Amino acid sequence: MIEKDLIVIGVGMAGNTAANKCASAGWSVAVIDELPYGGTCALRGCDPKKILRRGAEIIDAARLMRGKGVDENGLTINWSELMAHKRTFTDKMPPRIEGGLEKNGVETLHGAARFVNENTIELEDGAKIQGKRILIATGAKPRPVTEPGAEYLIDSTGFLELESLPKRILFVGGGYISFEFAHIAQRAGSEVVIIDRGERQLEQFDPDLVDKLTARSRDIGIEIFGETELISIEQTAGGFDVSARRNGERKNWSADLVVHGAGRIPAINDLDLDAAGIAFGDKGVSVSEYLQSTTNAHVDAAATRGSPLTPVAVFEGKVAASNMLKGNKATPDYRGVPSAVFTIPELVRVGMLESEAKDAGHDFRVSYTDTSGWYSNFRIGESCAAAKVLIDNKTNKIIGAHMIGPEYAELINYFGLAMRLGLKSRDLKQMVSAYPAVSSDLGSML
Repeated sequence: MIEKDLIVIGVGMAGNTAANKCASAGWSVAVIDELPYGGTCALRGCDPKKILRRGAEIIDAARLMRGKGVDENGLTINWSELMAHKRTFTDKMPPRIEGGLEKNGVETLHGAARFVNENTIELEDGAKIQGKRILIATGAKPRPVTEPGAEYLIDSTGFLELESLPKRILFVGGGYISFEFAHIAQRAGSEVVIIDRGERQLEQFDPDLVDKLTARSRDIGIEIFGETELISIEQTAGGFDVSARRNGERKNWSADLVVHGAGRIPAINDLDLDAAGIAFGDKGVSVSEYLQSTTNAHVDAAATRGSPLTPVAVFEGKVAASNMLKGNKATPDYRGVPSAVFTIPELVRVGMLESEAKDAGHDFRVSYTDTSGWYSNFRIGESCAAAKVLIDNKTNKIIGAHMIGPEYAELINYFGLAMRLGLKSRDLKQMVSAYPAVSSDLGSML
């Protein structure tokens, strides 16, 4: 039986970070993944999605400047070329990551893995490997959909591998995946529908700004139906017939493609955690503040306590590795972690929503500004832009910031940094920015 100081299950951002850190400290380390090395962000999420979004950004930018000096002149997205461009990035990532691990002395293994006891993993070929410590960093997978015809759904991974883009696309679910891909697909020429069983979409974000985003989405031709529950998907000669219940009535859509955008869950079901006595729940492995399993001291887990975001996975991987190497001393700091929906324009947040601040008992004021007429948005023709900043009245510190607008995914980082460093609103107002960069708007939002 192979024995290692550390076994890492899952080679995404968290697993790769922890494996390299421990190997650099002299530990014997092995990593295992049944998927190509790189994880969701590099291969099936953030990075390839943003490459496709670039094409949509160019189309939208030209449309916004129509009648303002720019003639679109038949500007279109060549989907197959855009997808080929994406692959020049994603195809290189697995060998690059695996090579980096091997150069650092990490043993790289491939295939499914499951626990057979508290510190032993069995690979799908029957080989067993024992670890003094085991890090679970398997990420997430699409939430199961059980309605009839669910097998016809493709997930975000499938969408990012489409050789051609169908004319009619329906997204099931009103979260990140649906909105981001819908904005890309519509600019690429598809007819797009989003159905969502919730009353409000993108529930993690400020409701007033979500309303602006949904209005902007509808303006460009995306149909959005809330409080609409999927009944079934049936294959037809021309594609698919999607049935749903809305306002007590049955409604049907015809589509060439139906995409799963109904959320994700921890990818831990196939690990046989019970065999190792590892407690888990809806959010993944149950861990202490040090990211160690509450029921098995051999096991740690990343991407379980914080938001399911790439930067969180990275620093949880670092924290887990530090605690395994030095003992439980480090805890992850989740303050000031921004989150973004990369629609066009993007919707972003950091810190608390208004409702969360009220529930927490904060005495705070809200600085709300419609920034659609500001120079930074006027010059590019964008009319959908706003900012809402929550400031604690006692400390004058930022406790939340919410924005929608072009380049605001960059601007939100300043608010995140302010929250991590404990800066006050007046500190941000004193920042001098290059003008007319979008960051020069920051002081006027407070």
